[in-house]
Amino acid sequence: MKVLGIDPGTAACGFGIVHERDGRLRAVEYGWWRTSPRDAPEARLKRIHDEVADLIARHAPAAVALEESFVGADARIALSVGQARGAALVACAAAGVACTEYPPATVKQAVCGYGRAEKEQMQRMVRSLLGLAELPKPHHAADALAVAVCHALAPPLAALAGARR
Repeated sequence: MKVLGIDPGTAACGFGIVHERDGRLRAVEYGWWRTSPRDAPEARLKRIHDEVADLIARHAPAAVALEESFVGADARIALSVGQARGAALVACAAAGVACTEYPPATVKQAVCGYGRAEKEQMQRMVRSLLGLAELPKPHHAADALAVAVCHALAPPLAALAGARR
């Protein structure tokens, strides 16, 4: 199963594609996009939409997983991230690809075993789980890979949890 993970943001949007087969994970592609604050908001969102649509067209993922927004003290940032999520969700809907959203703590728990893991710990665990030669950088790409890993591992983890009941 191929999963596209997205760490949404308007200024910086991370992506990572993970392929899971027989319990083994490997990174297919990862990176990030930047948009300029000098560009019109609609142009920035269109870029995010178009980049997600291009990844879906090139890699045909079975699913897309997005990290849910963390709503901090700055409402403007939360609104901006929500708009980026919307652009990505529209691209997925247009391609007919199912989307799942995960809270940051759930992603951290699945990848690191600890829901409050720091960014550096997430990067190291993603590197280890995917057998990467280097830490995935920037952290937006690492976060996107982590979301994809979380989703790829969700069915096996759910099966294990069901077996223990």
